[in-house]
Amino acid sequence: MWSCPYDEPNSLSVQQEKYGPGNYMSEESMMRIRMLAVAFVALALVAAGQIVLAAEGGQAGAEAAPGTTSKVAAKTVPTFHCLGIYWSPENGAAGKKVLVKFREIGQAAWREGLPMRYNPVKTPECKGDYRGSIVNLTPGATYEVALALEGTAVRTSLKAATWSEKFPVASTVKVASSATTLMVNKSGTADGYVLYDGTGSVIDCGNKSALGISVDANYVILRGFTIRNVKEHGIRIMKGHHIVIEDCDISKWGSEETNGFGFEQQAGVFGSDKDIHAVVIQRCKIHNPTWNTNSWAEDHYKGRDSRHPDGPQTIVFFETDGNHVIRYNELWSDKDHYYNDIIGGRFNSSYRGFPGADSDIYGNYLANCWDDGIESEGGNQNVRIWNNYIENTMMSIANAATSIGPLYIWRNVAGRSYSPPGSSWGLTHGSFMKMGFAGNDSWMTGHMYVFNNTLLQPNDEGPNGLGGDSKLIKHCVTRNNILHVRSADTHAIATAKNSVDNDFDYDLMSAGRYPSDQEKHGIKGTPRYVPGAGFSFATKTGNFQLAPDSPGFHKAVVIPNFCEGVNGAPDMGAQEAGAPPMVFGVKAQFDPPAASAKGPAGQ
Repeated sequence: MWSCPYDEPNSLSVQQEKYGPGNYMSEESMMRIRMLAVAFVALALVAAGQIVLAAEGGQAGAEAAPGTTSKVAAKTVPTFHCLGIYWSPENGAAGKKVLVKFREIGQAAWREGLPMRYNPVKTPECKGDYRGSIVNLTPGATYEVALALEGTAVRTSLKAATWSEKFPVASTVKVASSATTLMVNKSGTADGYVLYDGTGSVIDCGNKSALGISVDANYVILRGFTIRNVKEHGIRIMKGHHIVIEDCDISKWGSEETNGFGFEQQAGVFGSDKDIHAVVIQRCKIHNPTWNTNSWAEDHYKGRDSRHPDGPQTIVFFETDGNHVIRYNELWSDKDHYYNDIIGGRFNSSYRGFPGADSDIYGNYLANCWDDGIESEGGNQNVRIWNNYIENTMMSIANAATSIGPLYIWRNVAGRSYSPPGSSWGLTHGSFMKMGFAGNDSWMTGHMYVFNNTLLQPNDEGPNGLGGDSKLIKHCVTRNNILHVRSADTHAIATAKNSVDNDFDYDLMSAGRYPSDQEKHGIKGTPRYVPGAGFSFATKTGNFQLAPDSPGFHKAVVIPNFCEGVNGAPDMGAQEAGAPPMVFGVKAQFDPPAASAKGPAGQ
């Protein structure tokens, strides 16, 4: 058996020693208890406000009694690098966080996770009163997780394993080139997938078939296919789960609706069945659809009330069951074949939406759309988006709204943002994060965490900050972001008067306007980068390190499990000083930060 750190003398409770009748504690014993209590406070690392930051130690939980195991079990949902955690303990309340510790099996040191906030949402889709994620984990590893309800004796513990990156293969179907739709209907099992090997083969339907590949199966791998010239979707998942799509090249999909514009949300990969889950799309190139999308300055067809872009996308899911991973892909097009959103789906005002609960989007290169680069809208329940490069979009990341949460967005880099002259509402560009809502603000009930992102300004053409000038923002925590906006933009963060429950701080901001009661430790200034910094389309790599004389250099605050520093204080923005270039797309490989493998001394 393993022991929960919240029940150990050197952790969150001090166990009283047993003494015989009439005996008193010795001076040595009293001193030892005092030292243990001090050690506990140092380990708590609880910040005042809404977030736990190691640099802002506090005393929450110090009064906790010896642990009592909760009658309510916690649950986890894994991906390769993350664990989603759900717990509804006795006596949960708005003023009490759940403190999180974890360690890989075999390691002695416990590491701090980001605390979970109490936020029950009245829908069957909500998986727990407390929800949160442990990130930067190793694939195929088993972890011990210990949870403690702040200010109480309630504890629980569990073990959970991340996904392995090695999928067992029971049988292989070698697929030859074809001019008709490939029907994938042979399922594998968890112990052995069916591999459909399309390496070297081309499915070119000559625009006579609706689909390149139709999937109605579980535990299958689609590898190495080139798909082009289909009337609707490159790959459509009709039904299924545990589906891996890798090393594929998909182009020339979709049909014309009118005036050279394609039908809305015809996609390289498409799925609309609500039971679809556990789809991995990795190391694919999805690019250059057959038809264009109207911009915000164009009518899709005459007589329509809105100029909202309509047209093709690379990946689309409608209200699926989630637990998807979209990683290491290159998703782009040319100036005459733009996307509506690059990846996204339906519905914004919902408790599911896109991408679905417990999903990860990372390591991708995304470009060339008239609306949202990543449309992560709807439930956003333990949705995690990191290490992406996004350019030539209007909005970089859309989050209107987040109804369940939490949504985590960290270490992304945003480049050029653009909307053409004549766009609705006079738009010329968009924001790094959309904020706001679709429908009404009653959907804005989920929490969001935005850490260590970088807004570049190549030729002063990058995005605005968070929510533009005036979007409503609720339940959002920011830390360590470089909010470098265009020289003519006035806001780093939107200043809507009815925004509530936000905690913006420790961000580097080039514009002077943000909510007046926020950013007590924020820095006003413009970032300076090391020589040669920037992004290379040819190699899909980028260097975004701050120069030693830049504002924000070594000025970031430590965030457990997200930004922990290696050699001294961490940096603001997506890339630490001295780190290797960031890589996006098919050659990317996410390696958890070195600091994440270590906890503070004594943990």
